[in-house]
Amino acid sequence: MKLLFNFFLFPGFLFSAIAGLLLGWIDRKVTARLQWRVGPPWHQNFTDIIKLLGKETMLPVGANVMFLLYPYLGLIGLVLATTILGNVVRSPLAGFSGDLIVMVYLLIIPALAMILGASSSRNPLASVGASREMKLLLAYELPFILAIVAMIIKCGGAIQLGTILDHQLRLGANLFSYSGFLSFIVAILCMQAKLCFVPFDASEADQELMGGVLIEYSGLPLAVFKLTKAVLLYTMPLFIIVLFWADNLSPLILIGKFISLLVVIVLIKNTNPRLRIDQSLRFFWRIPTFLATVAVVLATLGL
Repeated sequence: MKLLFNFFLFPGFLFSAIAGLLLGWIDRKVTARLQWRVGPPWHQNFTDIIKLLGKETMLPVGANVMFLLYPYLGLIGLVLATTILGNVVRSPLAGFSGDLIVMVYLLIIPALAMILGASSSRNPLASVGASREMKLLLAYELPFILAIVAMIIKCGGAIQLGTILDHQLRLGANLFSYSGFLSFIVAILCMQAKLCFVPFDASEADQELMGGVLIEYSGLPLAVFKLTKAVLLYTMPLFIIVLFWADNLSPLILIGKFISLLVVIVLIKNTNPRLRIDQSLRFFWRIPTFLATVAVVLATLGL
């Protein structure tokens, strides 16, 4: 019963979905103010999801039933990650050995679900979007994993989130070290790509691909994909805070850190043009990968 409560209510699906939709509203509101617009009301994202639930679900010609199941695969994997992360934040002892490795795997599932769903739609634009998403995944996962490896080394080889939390509570945030700062910068850039935000949104590219990977989705499956992105907007900043900035996790301070990261995400999103997929590949395999490799070396040296 406790496991079901954690997964479906708190800190799992219901809590993370509500938090993610509210964070999405903050994103839209800040974006609007930067563009001298008023922006939507706080309930707009909830209204959009409810409207999609009432729309008809269309199955493209030639697609099979798996086309409709992939969105749920992505959401379930992400909610599992959110539940693990939320339990660790509430109680570091609630983690299990290797939960950090499990988190890394689970955070890949939403992107894989999007790639598989778009590929099974038989739509050329969706296939282009899936190809771009696959290349982007290969681009940002390498520096992202290297940044995590640097923190594992810095925390004495810990692959348990609770141990990393405890290390920072005792000795200070990983962020305030040379290796931690470099890894933190790399993680933020990779988070931008995982969220499919500008400048790394080539797989959707509304003006170019009309939604790309999501072009054939409608009704409930599209609502699930939108909800998955909202939950990811909640999960990724929290994951980065746990890895790099967990010297104090009191509720008010945690919310302040969360909002600070969200503002950085929105500013990056609104001050950069979209990169072509080849530019994104070159960027991630050069600058973030180099910085992450330096961070690994510095962490090995204890810096």
